[in-house]
Amino acid sequence: MTQGRIHSIESCGTLDGPGLRCVVFLQGCPLRCRYCHNPDTWQPDGGRPVAAADLVKQICRFRPYFKGQGGVTLSGGEPLWQPDFAAALLQGCRQAGIHTAVDTSGWADPDHLAKVLPYTDLLLLDVKAAEQDQYRWLTGQDWHKFLAALDYIKQAAIPLWLRYVVLPGINDQARHLTKLRQLIKHLGSQVAKVELLPYHPLGVHKWQRLGYPYTLHRLNPPDPAALAALASLLPGATAMFNDI
Repeated sequence: MTQGRIHSIESCGTLDGPGLRCVVFLQGCPLRCRYCHNPDTWQPDGGRPVAAADLVKQICRFRPYFKGQGGVTLSGGEPLWQPDFAAALLQGCRQAGIHTAVDTSGWADPDHLAKVLPYTDLLLLDVKAAEQDQYRWLTGQDWHKFLAALDYIKQAAIPLWLRYVVLPGINDQARHLTKLRQLIKHLGSQVAKVELLPYHPLGVHKWQRLGYPYTLHRLNPPDPAALAALASLLPGATAMFNDI
């Protein structure tokens, strides 16, 4: 029986894929994003253990609320850090007729993608940065693994929603948008939606509780008008104002 570790479950999510969704936050993440609002999901031994089959049964109870449009989304943390568990969850939900989505940073090994993507209807891909130096500064990791995963995802031709958190004065300048536009063009028609998400210090209290140093405490969320203006410069982009 496949088991894994989860942080929590949101039974009625509206921001992580189409329709009303059950969002499962898996435990563990290799990135240390400076704006992360779930730092309590980082440690792989945190959260609680659960069997994939038991969790699928729990998710199936929400099917009446999906109404043919919603489904399940695996988030985190980084769900691809538990590929066997994630694949078992997605496969079980697929077999139950539930639409499946995975919210991922894309910082993952190709063999992990190979296990998970066959059971994924939609990939929510969080683009942490559009250039190498900034990627390392924001996440603490080198971006070559992300680029390799990007090529694998392109070959898989899976439908994508791209997400990009806008940090005013940090990643919203012309050169960043140019590189982001190139990335969108590279992925082509499989990109169904681009979401620009406003930076917001939602998780600062968690950083403080865990004793982690938060380095963006002087950064303010972007002005809604400025966010909308940025969205107008990217093909298919939408400015989001209620979540990061």
